[in-house]
Amino acid sequence: MPTVIPHLWFAEKAEEAVQFYTALLPDSHVDRVTKLPAESPSGPAGSVEIVSFTLMGRPFMAIGAEPLDPFNHAVSFMVPCETQAEIDRLWEAFSDGGQIERCGWVRDRYGVCWQIVPARLGEMMADPDPARAARVAQAMLTMAKFDIAALERAADA
Repeated sequence: MPTVIPHLWFAEKAEEAVQFYTALLPDSHVDRVTKLPAESPSGPAGSVEIVSFTLMGRPFMAIGAEPLDPFNHAVSFMVPCETQAEIDRLWEAFSDGGQIERCGWVRDRYGVCWQIVPARLGEMMADPDPARAARVAQAMLTMAKFDIAALERAADA
C-alpha cells in the first residue's frame, strides 16, 4: 500500500539538515542524494538537491532549492522520549543555533519545528482524574524543555 511521505523544502542546506537529523535520531539514515539534472524555476541544472531519507523508520524527502515558504508551526515533528536523558540530548542538539520555545517546542537552526516530549505526556494529560490531568497541564505550560520528574510530581501533588 502507498504511504504518505513528508517532504521538506529547504531554501538551502537540505543535505546538511538531513545529515543532522539522521545522526540524532535512531533508525535514521540518508537513502539518496541527487541533483536535479535539468534547469528548473529554482535554478540551473545541478543546483537543486533532492534528498531521500529515513527518520525513525519512516520515509521522508527533502529538497534544497530557492526559498519558497518558510517552515512554521502548522507542521512540526514530535519525538516522544522515554527518559530525561533522551529529552536533554535532543533538546540540546535541536536548540543549538535554533530557537527555544515553550511546551517542548524548539525550532532548529534550519527552521524546522520539533516537539521533544516525554512519551508518557499524552497518558498523563488524559488521566481519568481530571485534577491530576489539570496539574500536569499547568506544569507543562510553565516549561520550555520538559522535565519528566516535575511533571510526575505535579501529577502526584
